[in-house]
Amino acid sequence: MSSFKIGLASVTFRNKSIEEIVALCRSAGVGFIEWGADVHVVTAEDAKKAKALCDEAGIKISSYGSYYRVGYSKQEEWLTLCENARIMGAESIRIWLGKKNSEDTDGKEYKILLDDLENICAIAEKYGLLVCPECHDYTFNNDTQAFLKIQADVGKSNFKTYFQSRYFRMTYDLDRIEKTYDYIENVHVSYSDMKREQEENKIKDENYLDTLLKRFREKNFDGVVILEFTENSDENAFSEDIRKLKAY
Repeated sequence: MSSFKIGLASVTFRNKSIEEIVALCRSAGVGFIEWGADVHVVTAEDAKKAKALCDEAGIKISSYGSYYRVGYSKQEEWLTLCENARIMGAESIRIWLGKKNSEDTDGKEYKILLDDLENICAIAEKYGLLVCPECHDYTFNNDTQAFLKIQADVGKSNFKTYFQSRYFRMTYDLDRIEKTYDYIENVHVSYSDMKREQEENKIKDENYLDTLLKRFREKNFDGVVILEFTENSDENAFSEDIRKLKAY
C-alpha cells in the first residue's frame, strides 16, 4: 500500500503571507501546497514569488486553487489562471462547476456549462494543465452520476476531479471513490469540517476520514491529500491535523 503525499491548501490561512505559509509547511514537513487564487497568488508576480520560495524550501506546488465558475466567469480570467499556473509549475487548476446542484440544472444551463468546460479544457491542454472541479454542493459536481455524465460529454483527457467528503454519507462516499477513482486527481480533507458536518447532521464517527483514507491507500492513490481548513485557522490545530495524516 502507498504512503500519501500530504499538502496544504493556502486558503486555510488567508491571513498569512506567502512567506509565512511556506515556512509553516516546511516546519511541519508538508511537501505540497495548493495556492489559492483569491488571496495569495493573484498576479504573475505572486506566482513567481510562490514558485521561488517553494523551490528554496523543497516544496512542490500541486495545484492552483481558483474560483473560476464554469458558465459564469470570463475567458480572460481563465487565461490569467493558466499563465499563473504555468509560472508556478502547478499540474492542475481547481475550478467550480457552475452555481447549481446537478438536479437543479436544466438542459439549457447544462449546455452552457459544457460549452465553457470544453473551451477551458482546450486552453488548459495547451499549457499542459489538468482541469479539476471541486466536489461540492451547489455545483454540478455534487453527484457521482452527474460528474460521470459531464466527464463523458466533455471528452477531454485533461478533465479530472477532486474528491471531498461531507463526512456523513459513508455509503455514497465509498461508492463515489470506486466509480470516479480513475479521474480523481487530488483529495481535500478537513478534520474541522468533519466535526462541524457531523455535529450539524447529528452523527458521530471519529473514524470516518480514516475509513476513506484507508480506501485510497488500498487503491495505491498517488495524488495529493490536501488539508483544507483547520479549526479556527490555528497553527497548533494545523500541526495536529498534519500529525494525524502523517501517522495514518
